[in-house]
Parts: sequence; structure tokens; C-alpha cells
Amino acid sequence: MEDKDNLAINTIRFLAVDMVEKAGSGHPGLPLGAAAPAYVLWRRIMKFNPADPGWSNRDRFILSPGHGSALLYALLYTHGYGLTLDDLKAFRQLDSLTPGHPETEITPGVDASTGPLGHGLAMGVGMALAQRFQASRFNRPGFPVVDHYIYALVSDGDLMEGVAAEAVSLAGTLKLGRIVYLYDSNDISIEGSTDLSFDEDVAGHFIACGWQVLKVEDSEDLAALEAALRQARANLGQPSLVIVKTHIGRGSPKQDSPAAHGEPLGSQAWAATRVYYNWPGQPFYLPPEITQWISSSRDQGQAAQKAWQDMFGRYADSYPELARQYKDELKGALPGDAFANMPEFSQPVATRSASGRIINALAANLPNLVGGSADLAPSNKTVIENGGDMNQEGPGCGRNIHFGVREHAMGAIINGMALYGGLLPYAATFFSFSDFLRPALRMAALMKTKSIFVFTHDSLAVGEDGPTHQPVEQLMSLRLIPGLTVLRPADAWETLAAWQLILRRPGPCVLVLSRQDLPLLPEKHPALEYGGYVLSPEEAPLTGIIAASGSEAHLALAVKEKMGDKGRGFRVASMPCWELFAAQTEEYRNLTIPPWRAGDGLWRVSIEAGVSLGWERWLGPAGERTLLLGTDRFGLSGPGGQVMYRFGFNAEKIARRILADM
Repeated sequence: MEDKDNLAINTIRFLAVDMVEKAGSGHPGLPLGAAAPAYVLWRRIMKFNPADPGWSNRDRFILSPGHGSALLYALLYTHGYGLTLDDLKAFRQLDSLTPGHPETEITPGVDASTGPLGHGLAMGVGMALAQRFQASRFNRPGFPVVDHYIYALVSDGDLMEGVAAEAVSLAGTLKLGRIVYLYDSNDISIEGSTDLSFDEDVAGHFIACGWQVLKVEDSEDLAALEAALRQARANLGQPSLVIVKTHIGRGSPKQDSPAAHGEPLGSQAWAATRVYYNWPGQPFYLPPEITQWISSSRDQGQAAQKAWQDMFGRYADSYPELARQYKDELKGALPGDAFANMPEFSQPVATRSASGRIINALAANLPNLVGGSADLAPSNKTVIENGGDMNQEGPGCGRNIHFGVREHAMGAIINGMALYGGLLPYAATFFSFSDFLRPALRMAALMKTKSIFVFTHDSLAVGEDGPTHQPVEQLMSLRLIPGLTVLRPADAWETLAAWQLILRRPGPCVLVLSRQDLPLLPEKHPALEYGGYVLSPEEAPLTGIIAASGSEAHLALAVKEKMGDKGRGFRVASMPCWELFAAQTEEYRNLTIPPWRAGDGLWRVSIEAGVSLGWERWLGPAGERTLLLGTDRFGLSGPGGQVMYRFGFNAEKIARRILADM
């Protein structure tokens, strides 16, 4: 190892160690062990421009074990991304640019928020899929507009997670050769040696999944590391895993022990580690040469981007329409005809089927709309007809993604595609199976990615498949996730309005759709953008409000009708999206659903074929004149209509219940 390399690697090591020590919390073991492989990757292999962290043709890097964030911040600092020493000293403190785990919304140069293990690995698979698709669309002979790699550092913990196993399997099946992952193999987890719970043949597993596997026995052998990484890059027919044998807490008294994982070294071990590396005892020490090193890194990055921009200028001269489209999509701009030629509806139709027609109409106008299902596309109605399959490099790369039965990885992969930029990715499964990918929904909301999730078979009306497939608690539970927009349309027109809103709205959205046919509501252009609106106004002095979402909006209308003259004073409100309704002015909300006041004499009824918890937010607490009608138990197997009737979702039953007390 040359002196300048040693100096740079140890600078990275000790900046990370000092961040953790000053914060009084964090994870020094990973940075001490993995600094050298990370340095080789960043300094000798990766292409990026610190002056423009969002450059579209940069190599992506994901620190999948996000607890090792101090390593990433040290890399960003020493490569000129604009972090200051004061930022490093504020590690893990409120409002700093260096939070405990990497967050895309906070730190320039962070390509993915990580912390839940396995998700970074899976999001990288999504980025590689996005890279493949965009290269197939925009690259032309002599113009490699999309020409980069997806790198990640992954850990023992990442590989234990099921989401990682799902993603590894799919990446190998699809031969995503632009993936190169460094595996920090240190054999230590929080509870002790990994062989307590993880003794599989990792190399054999990855080879069986179709990956190229390379090994570097000594993490400090920079030449071997560089050679392995370059060999991995050269193989575009397979994703690559470079297994690097490392030592957690390398050089410290806590080396190769769980104690090196998740706590500061402590003053004595901190000092002893500096002695081991012959490093000065001054915290956050920076060798004078590092300033020049940071400057040269920025110069190299700017030169790389300038060369690409010069090439893109020539590309724009030769292919002006493609160049314009590429730039517009990166900005997230929708074309003026995005919603041209949308389908018309004239008879009852399941909202999943309406959505399928809408997806195909949108796909004709939005070439960057891509997606797939967890082996349920014919049921979810998410196939883009004549869209081809995203299963190969080059012009044959299509728009339909076959995720297989891998819901968790599917969600994380869609998040990776959304993070990549320029795409409108969606994923689909049955609503009851949304639990499999809930962590990915949460991460989408945290990162504010434009991820679209389509969940069909939305209630007890699923019927014969029974309670395992009948979602009861899912709808209300997804409404709990901050920043997630959940839409449950009542008919085809609300479904069309929902899709239009989803594509215009920033952040992740969930679309919850019916299996069964639903009648068309009277309004062809519903006020869905308000989240809740008056579907049927009262025709007499107001005596009650019935609020419902999805298929139960039709039931609410039927209840009003069954009440005869006494129903004339009832207002029916469609509530397809609570998040949008909550964002409206108090005046609008009160005009739609008058606020609850004890003794005001108004009936307030909610109808939703799921748990009743939550409706009190809009209608007030359940009581004498407030009925929160739902199901607080699991469903039954039987024809959907019969199941709904058994659980009380019947207009005559509900009307009788109200009339009996009027």
C-alpha cells in the first residue's frame, strides 16, 4: 500500500471513529473494517461529480448497512461533497447533515436512505432495472447517454434479511450486470459470531442465483480489490458480488468482537487504536495532503461530467426529440397529452379492471410508466399490453416487470427505481399481501419517492378465498404512515381521477381497488382531489351524514334511499382519501362533514368494510347517534355478497338500524 493511499484510508477511518466518539453513539466497527474497500471503490472505480450530486449518469452507491453511516459521511467529506468538519462533528445531532442513518432528503450525495437491513441491496436492484430500461430507450450508437453502474456495500446482516434473498434471486434471474456489490464479510453480528444463526455458503448461494462471485481475502490488499472490482464491471451478463474478508473494528482492542459494532470505542480503546495506526491523538485530525486530495476529486468529477455533457450536446444535435424527452422526464415533467384519450365507462366495472384500462391509456402517452406485479398481474390488471418484458439488455427491454412472488423486494425495488429518477414505477399485489411490503411503503414515505403501489381485492367482498385474502386492518393501518397518500376510489371515474392525481402528486401513493364490479357514480368528474366530497346532498334540513370509501359509497347511497322520506335529510360523502381531505381548509371539511358536537341531534354514520377504528376522527366517538360501521374481526369464506351481508354490509339492515332510533 502506498503512503498516500494509507493516509487517505486512515483519514476516512478516524474521521468516522471520531464522529462516533464525539456523538457518544454510533457504529465504529464497520468503518474501521471496511474503509480500505470503500476507498478503492470511490477513488479508483466510481464515476461521480461532487459538485453535482444529482448528475444523471453518475455511478450510484448505496451503503446498505446504514448503521455504518459515519463511513459514508467520511467518504463524502473526503471526496468534496460539501460537508464540513463541523457537519461531521454534529454527527447524530438534531438538524445536522449527518444523521444516524443516511437520508436522501438531508445529505448531498446519499443515493438511498438506509437502516432497515436488506433494503439498500434491494433498492440497488431497482436502480439497475431503471438503468437497463433507460439505456434501452435513449442510448444510440456512439452516444452512451445512460452508461453507469450500481454499487453497494452490503453486510452479513443485509444478507440474512428475506428482502435481500428475494432481490438477489430476481437480480440473477434478470442478469442485471450493472450491479457490483462489495460484501463486508466480518462474521460478527450484535449477538456474537454470525455462525450462531448464519452459516450458509454465501458464495454458493449467490452463484446458484446466477451471480458472478469474486473473493478478496485481505481487505487491505488494494491491488486485489481494484482487480476484483474491474473484473466485476467487465461482466455485463451477471450481477457481481465481491466478497471481502474484513475485520470489524480493525486495529482496535475490540477487533473481531460484537463490542466493536454499535457503541463508541471509549477513551482507552480510542487511544490504543490511534497507536496501532500511528495516527495523531488530535480528534478530527486532517493531514495537510487531504485538502489537495479533496480538490483533485472534485476536479476529476467535473471533468467526467463535462465529457458526458459534451457528448450529450452532440446527441441532442442528432436526436433532439430524445434529448428533450430525457431531460423532461428527469425533471418529472408530464407531457401535455399525458391524459389524452382516457377510457370512457358506461357500465358497472371493478375498479381494478378500470385501473387496467387506465394504465394502458396512460402508457400510450407516458413511455416512462413501468411496473409489474408479484405474480398477480392478470388479477391486478397491471399488464401494459404490447409493452414487452423488462428482462434483457438493449432495445428488447420492455416495460412489464415480473417480480415473482417477492412482495417485499418488489416494494424496495420500486423505491430504487423511483430514486433513480426519470421513471414512473408501480408495483401491485393483493391488498391483504401489502403487509409483506409494509417496510418498503414506510421507506417510500420517508424518502418521499414517487413510488406507486396498486393493491387490488380490497375488502371482505373478495369472498371465497376467505379471511387470509380478505383485508380488514390494512386500509386503516396504511393511513397511519406519514407522507403516504392512500386512495380507495368508489368507481371507475374516481379511479381515473385517482390515477391523474397520483401522477401529478409528489411522494408515494397507494391505490386500493375492488375485485367486484361497482356501479358508476353519477358524477363523471368527481372532486377526488379534495379527498372527501358530498356525493349526494340532503334534499331537506340536514339530519344526518353517511360517509364511506370505495365500494361502500354505493352502499351509503342505497342506505339513504332505503330510508325513504327520512333519508331526504341525510347527506352522503365519498371519502376516497383521508390524507387529501385532512389537507383541506377547516371550512371545507366542516361544509362536507359538520364537526361533531354533543347533543346537536345529527346522525353520523361511517361505512367501510374494514376495522372501524379511525372514523371517529371525522364523525366523532361512537355513541347513540354515531355509528361507525365496519368489521373488527376477520372475514369468512363464501361468495362475496353473502359475506358482506353476514357482516352487516346491507342497505336494508343499516337503514332499519337508523330508522329504529329516529
